[in-house]
Amino acid sequence: MSETPQPSPNFRLDGRRAIVTGAGRGIGLGSAAALADAGAEVTLVARTVGEIEAGAEAIGKGARARVLDVSDLDAVADFFASEEPFHILLNNAGTNRPKPMWDVDEGDYDAVLDLNLKSAFFVAQGCAKRMIATQTKGSLIHMGSQMGHVGGPNRSLYCASKWALEGMNKAIALDLAPHGIRSNTIAPTFIETPMTKPFFEDREFLDSVLSKIKLGRLGQVEDLVGAVVFLASDASSLMTGTSLVVDGGWTAE
Repeated sequence: MSETPQPSPNFRLDGRRAIVTGAGRGIGLGSAAALADAGAEVTLVARTVGEIEAGAEAIGKGARARVLDVSDLDAVADFFASEEPFHILLNNAGTNRPKPMWDVDEGDYDAVLDLNLKSAFFVAQGCAKRMIATQTKGSLIHMGSQMGHVGGPNRSLYCASKWALEGMNKAIALDLAPHGIRSNTIAPTFIETPMTKPFFEDREFLDSVLSKIKLGRLGQVEDLVGAVVFLASDASSLMTGTSLVVDGGWTAE
């Protein structure tokens, strides 16, 4: 007697509420659209109201825009306490100030570490506390970087924040596992977005990047959104405390 085939993994997100920070453009906006396409009710969050309102309107499917400065920790706590619990968080807001370590000043340090790490932690905490209080199971996804797995010139602050995010993610996953809440990171290579595109106009820089991406091209937003939907869905239900590295082979060498 032949074995009964197992059902295909379920990538659908119908009936689930998702929140995406830094959702005004680029990776955040593309991820919000992909989550909505998979059936989630998506809330786009950023500081700039015009961008997220336009994004929510373009996405449709019940997507909504909420203005929130994730560096305002009191506002973050109030936001999650007043919202219905989310099933999915994409912790995506971040920044970078690339420069040699000897040129870094305290303002640079605070700008990068406060947003990429401190704000990411307290956004995750606010979301998780509301989920725990309402016994809501789900998935936290943190947008890391290949630079959370390797080093890079002029990236001392960025690497510090993204390596720390990886460690934070593992510890968060252990804390939240008993509550049925998963936590994972996505670690992309250089992705071409409106924010990064000007950097690639420097041919020497572009060539140095392409020499490390073994598949020979820059990443596009659509290269990441499948990983976002996968980690948000039941298809990844046994994954927590780990990282999906989407880097075209950069870290394989």
